[in-house]
Amino acid sequence: MRHFPASLTRYALALAIFTVAAFHIPFFRHLVGSLEGGFNGVVLFVSAVLLLLALDFLLYYLLAFLLRGVGKGLICFTLFGDAVMLYFVNHYEVLVTDDMMGNVLRTQWTEASGFFSLSFVLYVLALCVLPSLYVFGRNVSYGSWKQLLSRAGVSLALVLGVAFGNMKNWPWIDRNATELGSLLMPWSYTVNTFRYLGAEKRRNARAIPLPDATAISSSRDVCILVIGESARRDHLAYYGYGRNTNPYTAGDGMKAYVAESSATYTAAGVKAILEPVDAPELHEILPNYLYRMGADVIWRTSNWGEPPVHIDKYFTDTQLRELHPEVTDPYDGILLAGLKEEILSSSADKVFVVLHTNTNHGPAYNTKYPPQFEVFTPVCSTVEMAKVSQEELFNAYDNSLVYTDFLLHELIGMLRDIPQRRSCLLYVSDHGESLGENNLYMHGVPMSMAPREQIEIPFLVWTDDAALKLKELPAVGQHHVFHSVLRFLGVETPAFDESKCIFE
Repeated sequence: MRHFPASLTRYALALAIFTVAAFHIPFFRHLVGSLEGGFNGVVLFVSAVLLLLALDFLLYYLLAFLLRGVGKGLICFTLFGDAVMLYFVNHYEVLVTDDMMGNVLRTQWTEASGFFSLSFVLYVLALCVLPSLYVFGRNVSYGSWKQLLSRAGVSLALVLGVAFGNMKNWPWIDRNATELGSLLMPWSYTVNTFRYLGAEKRRNARAIPLPDATAISSSRDVCILVIGESARRDHLAYYGYGRNTNPYTAGDGMKAYVAESSATYTAAGVKAILEPVDAPELHEILPNYLYRMGADVIWRTSNWGEPPVHIDKYFTDTQLRELHPEVTDPYDGILLAGLKEEILSSSADKVFVVLHTNTNHGPAYNTKYPPQFEVFTPVCSTVEMAKVSQEELFNAYDNSLVYTDFLLHELIGMLRDIPQRRSCLLYVSDHGESLGENNLYMHGVPMSMAPREQIEIPFLVWTDDAALKLKELPAVGQHHVFHSVLRFLGVETPAFDESKCIFE
């Protein structure tokens, strides 16, 4: 192979053809499904093929010519990214948008490892490792700068020709840009990574401060906010589900509100739960605001993706296990370890606790609860959810909801054992979850096209204050949390919005 060097033109063209053929089947499937047929449909299809070949050829030619060995390494890196993204597109029907890349960048190893499977390994071997042997093993004649300019010029001319030759199709392309653009490898995850990072930098440059509280009641109160992960409303018994997924709190006097999430991924959902208004910029979030007002604020998490939390008592599940080695619970029960004692020892009049859970996060739902909570069987025990029956998937997911219900019941019992304080518990999920409906799994579909399964969430409330009345509201949203907590804790502030409060 090294004795007969290939021209860089043939080398880059071979890689471009491989990329278009190996990684763009979902793109062309979606393209064909969206076309109206006829001659114009054929023109669009051929144009898409030529456009992808030209762009990929130009990318590989420039990387190899300008960076030589380093460029080949970058080509292999794109092949790895292409293989990984294709795996998720094929197995979980995801769209590689800026929001999705935000999920990828925020994902921790413990979550990412849950997606590994034999199919994942085969994807990487067949679509990355083997082609990479060609990338590095093929001897290349790089040619001259004159050849570079001519090849780049032809490629750009083809791109412009295709683009302006389809001017009459631009409105159609614009309507389908999100779906089609998210399936272009490696352009989708490359461009959307920079889009996400730019948006995050703008949003988090500085949180907009809220006005100081004008009055705070002197009563001794404790409010626990449990932020659920991927809990969908229609799988809770409170909302008419045929299975008893709320056996533990059924007698606790919980109030269930109909609610919808503001997003379909964790970071935006948690932000909406903690912020006062629905806005793209970041406002001062609830725990930071209450901490600044003098409340004792405790954050315990087995999850991630929350906005910056500026308090003293922030604990991850790993830190809690170090602080409480006597507790061997490998599940979200660790978030409750020593919590009662911490509340009892607080000298502050107001105590606000946030538990950010991970119990219902896929794809390995069956690993998120203790064995004794496996009440629905058989369960899905693979991360390749499309390969099992929906019944098995429902069983594993519903078992995780039963365990969530148990944790809520334990928290209510804990609060009842603290009669020194008036208490309240709120449970709100960050978003819903798809479990095979319309061949969609998990979450992250853009809100403009998200199915109801990823938007409809539970919003549960419990309080021991019989004098505190709950409003009868037809529906609530995640922003109701901020203002309802302020009302319960007796905080009067210009930031309060009565229309977003569940308490009278």
